[in-house]
Amino acid sequence: MIRTVDSPTPVSAPVLAAYSYCETVTGQQARNFAYGIRLLPASKRRAMSALYAFSRRVDDIGDGALADDVKAARLEDTRALLARVQDGAVAEDDTDPVAVALAHAAQAFPIPLGGLDELIDGVLMDVRGETYETWDDLKVYCRCVAGAIGRLSLGVFGTEPGARGAERAPEYADTLGLALQLTNILRDVREDAGNGRTYLPSDDLAKFGCAAGFHGPTPPEGSDFAGLVHFEVRRARALFAEGYRLLPMLDRRSGACVAAMAGIYRRLLDRIEREPEAVLRGRVSLPGREKAYVAVRGLSGIDTRRHTSRLTVRRRA
Repeated sequence: MIRTVDSPTPVSAPVLAAYSYCETVTGQQARNFAYGIRLLPASKRRAMSALYAFSRRVDDIGDGALADDVKAARLEDTRALLARVQDGAVAEDDTDPVAVALAHAAQAFPIPLGGLDELIDGVLMDVRGETYETWDDLKVYCRCVAGAIGRLSLGVFGTEPGARGAERAPEYADTLGLALQLTNILRDVREDAGNGRTYLPSDDLAKFGCAAGFHGPTPPEGSDFAGLVHFEVRRARALFAEGYRLLPMLDRRSGACVAAMAGIYRRLLDRIEREPEAVLRGRVSLPGREKAYVAVRGLSGIDTRRHTSRLTVRRRA
């Protein structure tokens, strides 16, 4: 057994190996996420990697080239694996490292694993090719695939003892997940269209003359694509503002992690707002140096203090 620096709880070699596998998956597949969780102590970083690796498996099934009925069957197999984790039926020497790591993380932290069931539900919505007429409809999907991840992450982060309004922390974590997901939807609008998927509400598309969809590097003829993007950016900003209420409830390093991940997406949103049509020409992203800057800001507590002061001013007003 190996005793970690940040936790007195010993961790066996097989479990550490399983976590190592999950951290490798995270580092290779989720650069924005990896930038954020590197700010966490080892035990929380490993647990977040386990959550990501399981979530990645679910997403990869949904995004793969298999027939829809095969995808649905594999998603249900993954749900059955999750049930084994929830029932404590995964041994340390199990051959599936993601299951081993997730089982250990769930023992170490109060993670609401039902959120992963919600993620599977959301990916099944993708497999069925569901579209969304209104923002309220889209929110259901976003809560499954992103809000649930926010609530799962909160299970790892925890809240500071005595934090004001901590009973609403899951709500704020959920809302922050929605903000990140809407940013993703804006960034990937062309890529999703190429895969036959439309996420933006059809009501919004019609309002801005974009009902024909996005199948090239230029907006639909006669549309107000910039107006559509700016409309959705305002919606995302409102979600970020509400979700940031979570930051003062977290310990310094957990708050830094959340501030870094959210900060990367906020900057991505800024870029999309400045040049809406860029999302039709390719994937908009931030350079590594800018992500590192955001991570430093998060670790310094600048963003947390800024949003805490804003909340204080609002309460006084």
